[in-house]
Amino acid sequence: ITTDDIDNGSNDACGVSSLVLDNSTFNCSNVGENTVILTVTDNNGNTTSTPSTVTVIDNINPIALAQAITVYLDENGSSSIATTDIDNGSNDNCSIESLELDITSFDCSNVGNNPIVLTVSDVNGNQSTAGTTVTVFDTISPSIVTPSDIVICDSLPAIWEAPFTEDNCSVASVTSDFASGTYFPLGSNIVTYTVVDVNGNTTISDFEVFVNPLPV
Repeated sequence: ITTDDIDNGSNDACGVSSLVLDNSTFNCSNVGENTVILTVTDNNGNTTSTPSTVTVIDNINPIALAQAITVYLDENGSSSIATTDIDNGSNDNCSIESLELDITSFDCSNVGNNPIVLTVSDVNGNQSTAGTTVTVFDTISPSIVTPSDIVICDSLPAIWEAPFTEDNCSVASVTSDFASGTYFPLGSNIVTYTVVDVNGNTTISDFEVFVNPLPV
């Protein structure tokens, strides 16, 4: 500020020589009310001082900068992020007080692109937002436990229980090239199971059915 901003008609019978302020520069630490002293000196060296109030306001919003990221679901089908993962250099003319995200946790229902919003607040209550995308992937393959190898005699069907399957999200399909109750030819026969989860991850497992000839 200058003396012209503060002076409100100071005068003297013999004329004013100078106007001086004890403080003319302000920064972020001065937000709020500040007392300044105006000193008026006349042409004969007489002085008078009077206080005034300068109210400093910061009304500049922070600059919110957000970056897109990719996250992967864990074995429990979940993932989480923090503001530091999304913030891409947000800044303010004074300083930032807080960063907040509208979404921080993701699960199997969020696989794909998810819009999120970063809110930046400065120390003086100004806010800005920035939108970005969190892409969620599930790359964990399902698990499958197939039956133990089976040894049977010729002319008997091979019977086995359905394999146990599990996935961090959920299993979409379980298929096999042979069904329980199949009659196999003599020798070694491989039964292959394929399990696919809802996100396209696949696991293959097999077991052997060995058919012995009937005793003579």
